[in-house]
Amino acid sequence: MAVYAAVLVVLVTAGVFLAARLGQGARAVRVMPLGDSITGTPGCWRALLWQRLQDTGHTDVDFVGTLPDPGCGAGYDGDNEGHGGFRVVAVANDNLLPGWLSATHPDIVLMHFGTNDVWWGGASTAQILDAYTTLLGQLRADNPRITLLIAQILPIESDNCADCGQRVVELNAAIPGWASAHSTAESPITVVDQWTGFDPAADTREGVHPNDQGERKIAERWYPALAEVLSRPA
Repeated sequence: MAVYAAVLVVLVTAGVFLAARLGQGARAVRVMPLGDSITGTPGCWRALLWQRLQDTGHTDVDFVGTLPDPGCGAGYDGDNEGHGGFRVVAVANDNLLPGWLSATHPDIVLMHFGTNDVWWGGASTAQILDAYTTLLGQLRADNPRITLLIAQILPIESDNCADCGQRVVELNAAIPGWASAHSTAESPITVVDQWTGFDPAADTREGVHPNDQGERKIAERWYPALAEVLSRPA
């Protein structure tokens, strides 16, 4: 009886341990959409991306952020970190990201950030890249295994910013080199080209913010990069 009891205890203990491990393995992957109004308000590409993930079997995904769905329809996970009017340089300088991370702890970040810095913020490419580096360090402090998908940002055609188009080109040209220099095996960075094939005249409301067609293009560009990360072995 003593041997039977001892075996029973071992089996129960092993079962509890296995259940705990399975529970950990089954935790949804936390994905943070991070950026400005192109990400957040309305940011309806997130709803399209969420539905595409569900339709292709990636159902273990939890979009995270301190901001709620701004109104892109029902039936999707609307949490996000898309702050309308924010500049990536200001977010870095004001140390805003750590507070958002403390409430969300993402595994993957989709970052399209820098439009306002280029459009009206007056930041140089070097300043924007420095801000990216600051945010990356904060992401890795929260999660050393964070995966960053960083966008080459959408083109801008604005009547009040004649040189915005060229400044976007310069920033986007610098992003792959920045990503290559900072990517690691433990915390990889993937560049997602959101610029090529995006037409501000046809795909935006006023040369900057995407219309419905633009939202679809954004979702289509994020999907393969995110799906590839989600398909990697844990």
